[in-house]
Amino acid sequence: MLFLQNIYFNHDGNVDDLVSLLLLLQMPDINLTGVGVVGADSYVEPAASASRKIIDLFGNPQHPLEVAVSNSRPVHHFPQNWRLSAYSFDNFPVLNESGRVVTPEAKQPAHIDMIEKLQQTPGKTTLVMTGPLTDLARALAIDPTITQKIEKLFWMGGTMNNQGNVSEPDQDGTMEWNAFWDPQAVKAVWDTDIDIVMIGLESTDQLPLTPELRQHFANLRQYPAMDLIGYGYSLVMAFEADSIYYLWDVLTTITSKYPEIVTTELVTSDVISKGHGAGRTFITPDGRPITLVTQVDKDLFYQHFDDLAMSATPN
Repeated sequence: MLFLQNIYFNHDGNVDDLVSLLLLLQMPDINLTGVGVVGADSYVEPAASASRKIIDLFGNPQHPLEVAVSNSRPVHHFPQNWRLSAYSFDNFPVLNESGRVVTPEAKQPAHIDMIEKLQQTPGKTTLVMTGPLTDLARALAIDPTITQKIEKLFWMGGTMNNQGNVSEPDQDGTMEWNAFWDPQAVKAVWDTDIDIVMIGLESTDQLPLTPELRQHFANLRQYPAMDLIGYGYSLVMAFEADSIYYLWDVLTTITSKYPEIVTTELVTSDVISKGHGAGRTFITPDGRPITLVTQVDKDLFYQHFDDLAMSATPN
């Protein structure tokens, strides 16, 4: 009997989130139960629209999906110019050639949709979250029993080396953006018994978006999904010109299916939810156990990335 891994994907709509969705749709032996979109590192309307169009173009018509739009709000906003790329991605001609969108928007907001999909899906579900943890924290506040339906949480967020990627007033620079967006939500999830696999900056920083990688996408643009991916990543050049873009969310998504691409360490950790350190994840003997991704097998990662992208056939 074929075992299908149930996955619910909650993302925050930037380029690497949308690429993650495209690749997730190609993974074998996956039962993708739902998709939620939060307007954190994006604006939620174009991010949700682009998600629906990606499902239309590269999803399985025999396995219909819907996209749930989050109404969660931040404690700290992502920089506006980082969030704008969702508008451009949503307007790519290849996603709009049909002139219509078939994949529906879910009737419930993302945190309620998450509860429904977890409770209605037989067996347990793996949560893959590549944005803030707010929708999960809100879902837990409404229905704490969903922890019994969660196999694992793969979360792109946090860092355990006290060198974050946030440069904002009234913070100390030790936190990662997805955690900083809503520190209390991270703490709420940490205070559960959910099995957490954290893909933080110490591992994602091993996968920069380099000129050589951009050229690699260009060399393979005869594959429709790779062409879309290349155009997508071209959007990030301007808004982070003074920093480096990494394949944060794609690493998280591929790891959820192919954990052999990473090396992990079991650590005990906690979260600061208030003050100038709000959002800092840190190792402490008094913390709760999580699995921390520490190293990436880059060759194996890119092999899976390419295989999935090149296997995608447009509908």
